[in-house]
Amino acid sequence: MENISVKLLSLDDANKLFDFEVENRLYFEAIGLSRSEAYYNYVSFEEIVKDLVKEQELGVHFMYLITNERAEVVGRINLTDVIKGPLNKAELGYRIGEKHQGKGYATAAAKIIISNAKKVHNLHRIEAGTSPQNIGSQIVLIKNGFQFVGKFTQYIMTAEGWTDSLLFEKIID
Repeated sequence: MENISVKLLSLDDANKLFDFEVENRLYFEAIGLSRSEAYYNYVSFEEIVKDLVKEQELGVHFMYLITNERAEVVGRINLTDVIKGPLNKAELGYRIGEKHQGKGYATAAAKIIISNAKKVHNLHRIEAGTSPQNIGSQIVLIKNGFQFVGKFTQYIMTAEGWTDSLLFEKIID
């Protein structure tokens, strides 16, 4: 695998991220990670990015781009629903573009984000959920030291109906 880097989302990234999302739209929709129609209109998308950057400044979440050695966006990895105080936790989520699947990008990016979660964002716990069918995502979590902790039944609405979610956690001390 080539080297990757992760970069906190900024307004300057809107064009690159939009291109990535449009290029992978059908793939993400096919695996149940669909977005609203407005997400694929650049004017609306730019407003979404502006809102995300503002929310990052407030510490609500941290949205990162995953890029390869050619500075090409290969995916996204996020720490969302950040709760400070007695919990100090966030939820981990990621999506890798179709042509970049199976190359270790998600595993490598998760390792970097786990380090950032502790060193940069001062978090204690990261939680993650995945559908039972998403074996690749489960492998990424396990390779990064996450433990399976349970299952929510009929947790996420997809085009096919309600699907379960497997829950994982990692304590980062």
